[in-house]
This record gives sequence, C-alpha cells and structure tokens, in this order.
Amino acid sequence: MRIKNLYFALMKKHFFSSLLLLFISVFAFAQTGGQSTYDFLNLNANARIAAMGGNLISVKDDDLNLFSQNPAALNPRMNNQLALNYVPYFSKVNYGYAAFAKNFDSIPGTFAVGVHYVNYGTFTRADETGQVLGEFSAGEFALNLGYAHQFGKDSIFSVGGNLKTIISSMESYSSWGMGLDLAGMYQGKKGFTASVVLKNIGAQFQSYTKGNPESLPFEIQVGVSQQFAHLPFKISIIAHNLQKPNLRYDDPNNQEPTVDPLTGEEIKQKQYIGDKIMRHFIFGGEFAPGKRKIFSLRFGYNYMRRQELKVDTRPGTMGISWGIGLKISKFRFSYARAAYHLAGASNHISISTNISDFHKKEKPAPNE
Repeated sequence: MRIKNLYFALMKKHFFSSLLLLFISVFAFAQTGGQSTYDFLNLNANARIAAMGGNLISVKDDDLNLFSQNPAALNPRMNNQLALNYVPYFSKVNYGYAAFAKNFDSIPGTFAVGVHYVNYGTFTRADETGQVLGEFSAGEFALNLGYAHQFGKDSIFSVGGNLKTIISSMESYSSWGMGLDLAGMYQGKKGFTASVVLKNIGAQFQSYTKGNPESLPFEIQVGVSQQFAHLPFKISIIAHNLQKPNLRYDDPNNQEPTVDPLTGEEIKQKQYIGDKIMRHFIFGGEFAPGKRKIFSLRFGYNYMRRQELKVDTRPGTMGISWGIGLKISKFRFSYARAAYHLAGASNHISISTNISDFHKKEKPAPNE
C-alpha cells in the first residue's frame, strides 16, 4: 500500500476535517502535490514567511528563519540566534521548526542547524470490519544542517547548502531519506536582492513498502526583492515550481467539449496561458518603518493557492495572507494568518532571540 492510500485509514477519527487536511496536503504545498513523498518539507512554519505568501527566498537580513527557505541567506549577523516556530494546523495536526546559527573564528562562513517536524496526532486503529483494535500515531521529522559563505566585494554574493535527514513514521509504515537544498544569492547596494534555490535534491533510501521508492518534492525557485530607497517598504516576487511549466490540474471527469454537438465543428480549446504563468508566482510585501524596525506589517498573495483551493461561488480571501512583527527588548515576535479554505485558515506563531544579547555587559553608570 502506498503511503498516500494510508491517509484514508488514518483519518476516520474526524471525517470532515480529515478530508480538509488531505485536500490541502495535495494542493497547498509548493510542489503540485500527490507526486512525491515527504511533502511536509514544503510546510512553512515561520510567521514572517507565511505572511508574505508562503515563500521568501529573496530576502537577506538578520532573520535566521530565512535559512529554512534559502540556505544562502545565512550570514554572520545570525550568529548565536535561536528561532522557534509553531503552527496549530487543521484537524489537530501541528507542526513547527526550530533553528540555531553559529559562526566559528577558525572556519569561514556561517553554520546552522534546524529541526522540522509535523505531528499528525493519534488515530483509532480498526480492521476492515470496523472493529476497534486500539490507537496509533503518525509523524514526520527532518534534521537540517546548513552552511553559507559570503564572497565578492562587500560580500554581495553568497552560496549555501542545507542537508536534510528525513524520517517518517505512519502506523506500522516507516521510511527515511536524505535531501539537499542548494542556493545562490546576490545582494546589491540599492536594495535589490535575487536568489536561485534548488530544493529537495535527494532520494528515499528506505521506502514505506519494499520495492516501492518514492521521489522527494524537488523544486526550482527564483526570487527577487526590492527595498525602496525613500519608503520603508520591501516587495518580493517569487517564481516557484519552475521545473514544471504547467501547474494546472484539469479534471478528466469535467473536460470541455471538443466538438460542437449542433454543427459538428471542432471547438477551439482554451490555452489558459495567463493562468499557467501566474500559478508560478507569489507576491509579498513588508512595511517596516524606522531603523530598528520595532514593528512590521506584512502581506502576501499566492495565486496558485487561491486557484486550487477557492470555492468558485465564494472565493473569499483564499490565497491571501497577512501578519505582523514586533520587537520587544531582546525578543522578536511574529504572527501570521494564511487563508487556505472557507473551512479555516492557518495561524503561525514565531519567536526569535540572539543569545549573545543576554551576555553583553551593560555600560557602567557615570561616576562609577
């Protein structure tokens, strides 16, 4: 039994919400869904990134959470920074991400370690007749080891990699694999930044069922960001899933007629060129006034998410996300809400701090 089919057995406990989770797991990830394993790798836990459409590979500052999307974003300003992220997802599923970065005097570059997990909860075990046999749990986990190096005049170029060890356990089925993210980044002097990321290069070394290996959700992404010179506003445009030109899904049970039933003439089929192009793009913006950026307001628009998850009669705010950031003392707090479906939205909570700030010596008072 393939792991995708196992979901139906796992989710009898809460029928409606489980169907919603399955629906989202197929369509809401950066990959087109249903064609690879370990799709939880594309679940973004960070509030800042979620608020800006779910992807933010083209920004480089002192926010360690950017490492989860783009290892080339790692830089010395993230030294000793700790980041924690949590998402209470649908159907009592929860997932999160934690990371820590470190510079070493004897080794050039910046290192980081991250832990990505998703807990699907506890489910009722039953046989084919419906007899309850007990309970079981399901979850997935990835350990990330990242490195980035800056070079060029004023360190305007950077390259980075993120090695992932992935473990998955669902009922009596388990597997493990390894993936690699590779990235390059350019940061200009006038607030322009550009990145290229190759995500989830790798393989499944132990499959859920013997002789049935599955591929990782490989993806090519390109992103650009621009900070306005006289306005505390940054705009980001991300192109995702470039390895697959057509991201549309055409229901075979709902095909448009190819022949006019009255005249017998062939009907010219719609090409949906604009829709096919737009499905690759995510737009995000961040308003952060002041040099210290104590407060930030963020928003995003994910076109593909909206097209795949909206209800035609009530499209609502599907694909739209927003969030805020707040710096209090030595801590940064962020919150985001991303609309997936009329049935609900995801809430993202993040907190980060730099451990070095707790060891800085205070300046002596005058006359001491």
